[in-house]
Amino acid sequence: MRDNEIVALYWERDEAALTETEKKYGRYLKKIAFNVLADFEDSEECVNDTYFKAWNSMPTQRPEFLATYLGALTRRGAIDQYRRKNSQKRVGSQYAVALEELADCASVGNVTEQEVELHILGEVINTYLKTVAEEARDVFIGRYYFHDSLEEIAGYCRISVPKVKSMLYRLRKGLKQYLEEEGYYDE
Repeated sequence: MRDNEIVALYWERDEAALTETEKKYGRYLKKIAFNVLADFEDSEECVNDTYFKAWNSMPTQRPEFLATYLGALTRRGAIDQYRRKNSQKRVGSQYAVALEELADCASVGNVTEQEVELHILGEVINTYLKTVAEEARDVFIGRYYFHDSLEEIAGYCRISVPKVKSMLYRLRKGLKQYLEEEGYYDE
């Protein structure tokens, strides 16, 4: 079933929308959730929450790209769930590893101030990513947005794991420099 047909089912409040969403995007959403949560049960719960959020939001929203919309809902929900569950400890998820890798790129100041500037910072990072090669951008997004493992990135980019590591190192170094130039880094 095409995305616009699934969205139409949501708008009609037809429960078949949930079944069709699960058939088409279930594995994709579970992968996003698992990469953040590193737990199958929590991932299932997160994906079910995504379906609930999609059901409640569709009468007012008509997403142009359903996969992106559902992926963003899942990612946000998984990160929120991860933070609630692991506020004092880190578990071995790709999300935790990715956060540690990026820790040197941007300082973490006052949390409230950081939340206010989050959208602006996101735009600055997007601007930086437009300056790098497409392959490097794919590696960065795979690691720090989808939280894919180095092996997964190497597989879909058709490059070696050492090359992925090297690219990520150079990207983090470049991002840090770019953020410093934009005034986002405090020593």
